[in-house]
Amino acid sequence: MGFMQIANSWMIVFPLIVLLYYFFRKKYTKKVVSSTLFWEEAMHETKASPYIKRLQKNILLFLQLAALLLFMFALMNPYIATKELKGQQVIFVVDTSATMLAGKDEPLLEQHKRELKRLIEQADGMPMTLITTGSQPQIITRQEESSRAVLQKLNEVDITYEAAQLPKSIDVVQSFIGQTATSVYVFTDALEKAALPVDSELVEWHVYGQTDKLNNVALTKFAAMQQEDSVTALVQITNEMDEAQQLKLIISNAQGTVKEEQLVIEPNATTSHVLSDLAPSEALTAMIELGDDYATDNTWSTLLQAPSMEVRLDPAMHALVQKGFTSVYDQVVFYNEEELTSTASDGLIVSNKVAYLEQKQPLLLIGRDDVEGKVVQQFAQSSNHPLFNFSALDEIYIQTLYPPFEDFETIATVDEEPFIQLSNKGDIIVLADIEETDWPLHPSFPLFLWSAIQQIGSHSQHLGTFSPLQSASIVIPQNDWSIFDEDGAFLQTISNGKQFVAPSKPGFYEMTAEEELRYFTVELGLEERSITQGETYQLGSIAGTSQIEDGHNSLMLWLVVLVIVLLFIEWEVQRRRGFTN
Repeated sequence: MGFMQIANSWMIVFPLIVLLYYFFRKKYTKKVVSSTLFWEEAMHETKASPYIKRLQKNILLFLQLAALLLFMFALMNPYIATKELKGQQVIFVVDTSATMLAGKDEPLLEQHKRELKRLIEQADGMPMTLITTGSQPQIITRQEESSRAVLQKLNEVDITYEAAQLPKSIDVVQSFIGQTATSVYVFTDALEKAALPVDSELVEWHVYGQTDKLNNVALTKFAAMQQEDSVTALVQITNEMDEAQQLKLIISNAQGTVKEEQLVIEPNATTSHVLSDLAPSEALTAMIELGDDYATDNTWSTLLQAPSMEVRLDPAMHALVQKGFTSVYDQVVFYNEEELTSTASDGLIVSNKVAYLEQKQPLLLIGRDDVEGKVVQQFAQSSNHPLFNFSALDEIYIQTLYPPFEDFETIATVDEEPFIQLSNKGDIIVLADIEETDWPLHPSFPLFLWSAIQQIGSHSQHLGTFSPLQSASIVIPQNDWSIFDEDGAFLQTISNGKQFVAPSKPGFYEMTAEEELRYFTVELGLEERSITQGETYQLGSIAGTSQIEDGHNSLMLWLVVLVIVLLFIEWEVQRRRGFTN
């Protein structure tokens, strides 16, 4: 609150003059006492403090002082400061990734929604665009001028568990700006200032981040493998706090709890733990119990992988590929070309021969023998596919790249050209020779090979592992498939020819059609298993405006109304007492 005409504060002398006038009025009046019996009481009244007596009994004094003070404040023109939205349109970007569920008292998304509602109400009448994040940013409202309509859509916005991928949302924002002065409000947990384009004088960026320092312990890896009649699981737990944490690790399946252990995780450390002799099942869920500020990364469901699968290496494969496989897997076998496609085993074939794509055995194709590659000399970019959960490719340099296969799904690129693809039957295709990259120099190379084995070596009833809301082509019999979560609740139906879209919430799922049954899991990405403290800031400024533009809601009208009301009350009091008094 402030005053536009603070110079008028000198008028405080008028209420003081009125107050002094009442102090120096006659202190008592003449009285006729009919009897000496009442003389003592009359004397007590005259001995009372004349100032206190007058102030207590004269209501007109208080009314006059109140009217004068309010009138003085009105002349000083008080106001309540408000922030006004600048520009000709407003764009709101809302992060709906899993980390927006983190928070001490309530999820960060709910905190942001309160501020969003205030801004939307303030922007009533301006074109408002509401965008949510994800691999494909969603435009919820497009230049809507009704704040009521935008608020209704905002109430429907919820967590999608997808990675935010804010650069994609920023690209969408850029397409709306054009030559229009725009205020952009980004609500997320953390966003680097360098990620925002601030070279335009038409855009002002406001970023609202997670400013609280939160406590978090996360499951960062969980894999399980069946060995004969038992299951062995690997759990990796990361403590992001500055103090050691004691927690309970619970491993469960569809029938209930399989194993429980108490663990202590050192501060700012990552611990791996192996659990043996677990009961066989289609899938296992790991959960850690403790009171941190982000519970979503405390669970992880995984399908059991088949350990009996051989890795059949083509002798023509580079020695670095051979060493990579032998370092992460103990069932690597070297076959000659005639034995590679033997039906004696459903092993994984590793080769560069395209003809093996026609075989029924799963294939990891590294390079191609049917075409020539072209020089690209660029770095690779991986998607959020589960195959890259432990093996990001962002620093991998590619010298030469082969042409892609048509109709295959691309999950990694080099300069927007396909680098890694998935065939319709689940084969993995790497469109470069290993010796034409520096991949073997990075820790992600053996981790990728290990992930490829896990991805391809699933049971026949396993559809695999997907990221939240991932759209994929899956090979299943033509039928109507119903999807149920781990609690048995029905989610959706996939009809013949309909694209498969994974559920948003991580966990274990079943697909059923008549007597057919398939299993799959949805895994939270590694970037969503760590919380980052961010900041709230403003970048850029629309040309011709100040960095912070304040609005003023004047209170003068309300004060004048109150003064008039007090004058009427004072007139009524005077009338009842008699004006001659």
